[in-house]
Amino acid sequence: MLHSLGRPLAALLAILTLAACEAPQPVATRPAPVAAIAAPAPPRLTAREAASNFIAVAEAMEPRIEAECRARTRGSRDCDYRIMVDDRPDRSPNAFQTVDKAGHPVVAFNLALIAEARNADELAFVMGHEAAHHILGHLQSKSEDAAAGAMILGVLAAASGADATQISHAQDIGATVGSRAYSKDYELQADRLGTIITWDAGYDPLKGAQFFARIPDPGDVFLGSHPANALRVDVVRETVAELRSGRI
Repeated sequence: MLHSLGRPLAALLAILTLAACEAPQPVATRPAPVAAIAAPAPPRLTAREAASNFIAVAEAMEPRIEAECRARTRGSRDCDYRIMVDDRPDRSPNAFQTVDKAGHPVVAFNLALIAEARNADELAFVMGHEAAHHILGHLQSKSEDAAAGAMILGVLAAASGADATQISHAQDIGATVGSRAYSKDYELQADRLGTIITWDAGYDPLKGAQFFARIPDPGDVFLGSHPANALRVDVVRETVAELRSGRI
């Protein structure tokens, strides 16, 4: 169930703390090492520390995210963000961007990710990354990519004499392929803008990107949804260098 941060903070803190105590710890994995980030992982926070961290970061990041959205989209998109928490305890660490029924952009974190983040910088970086997807129009772009893929494979299947069931199956495949055609590019674009938002909000994107060192590395998989972790870290490093030099 999603909970909005618009609730009284004391009540939300109680929900996060109690639910995080019940949430299972993420399964240990063996991600490929990210050479660009060699620092050892910071210690895991207590449930209350993690919940307090998340609320503080959300309060600091939301106005910065909304300001960036307004500046970059100039009224072409709704910039009234909702930052929410998915309190289901049986989920792997995850954050995502979507829109609610009223069309407002939503950035949602689940309990496992809140518990896994080791500091405010990691939470801020993930939040900035997810918020960037809406600012950059990635949900709409991926929908258009999927529709184009479905149409192309559907037409090809029909031209080859396929029946209605086969055409429908081809369209489903085409939609999947189409939605992933530029997915890695979208992730890297969101990493870059997310780095800028994180920096402008007063957090350290390089510390935030240490999160990549603790998650499985998707590597260079054809039509994968995410780029290799090392490539994403490179984008963060390059963007921070530009910010420090004043080129952004």
